[in-house]
Amino acid sequence: MIEVVSKDRCVACDVCIKVCPTDVFERGADGVPVIARQTDCQTCFMCEVYCPTDALYVSPLAGPAPEGSPHADEQALLAGGAFGAYREVVGWGRGRTPGSRRDENHLFRQRL
Repeated sequence: MIEVVSKDRCVACDVCIKVCPTDVFERGADGVPVIARQTDCQTCFMCEVYCPTDALYVSPLAGPAPEGSPHADEQALLAGGAFGAYREVVGWGRGRTPGSRRDENHLFRQRL
């Protein structure tokens, strides 16, 4: 089940919103997707696999992570290398560059 959207890593590209088959996400006021309907998540991992900056974490749990769970702790997930780990397992590998929607030159550099 989807547990974390990292605001620091997200570039507000809306890919997760577009690929989610059950419409779990909504675009937040700041442009970063929010988990609006977590219980609709089917744990298909599509959002995590397609995220261009590894800003999402889908827990293998069948329901929402309980209070205090490491599956909902962004800092613990970052320290453990969980962001992007599922892509590596399915053979898509690592190598995406974490970015920030706050990086004003991000789009400019992509166009060069």
